[in-house]
Amino acid sequence: MLSFFMRILGRDLVHAFMRQHPDSQSSLRTWLQVFEINDFKHFNQLRQTFGSADYVRPYTVFNISGNRFRLIALIHYPVATVMIKYIFTHAQYDRIKWR
Repeated sequence: MLSFFMRILGRDLVHAFMRQHPDSQSSLRTWLQVFEINDFKHFNQLRQTFGSADYVRPYTVFNISGNRFRLIALIHYPVATVMIKYIFTHAQYDRIKWR
């Protein structure tokens, strides 16, 4: 049986952020790996893995590295695609109007 995993768009944002914030590397690499080996069918299933994820229509907001960083993505479950839109430090997230 074939298994499909989530397609991740926006890896360049992740890599650029990791260069600017080296302390985010381990957590962001883990986040990417989780999506590379899973096929989340809906938000509730995703929450089983990412318990602190929030749905802020139409985005999913992830707390990264103990809430030190925030990754914001659009997830299209039917076609198993994650589009990373923004990554912020927690302070930037509070200050910037990203919605």
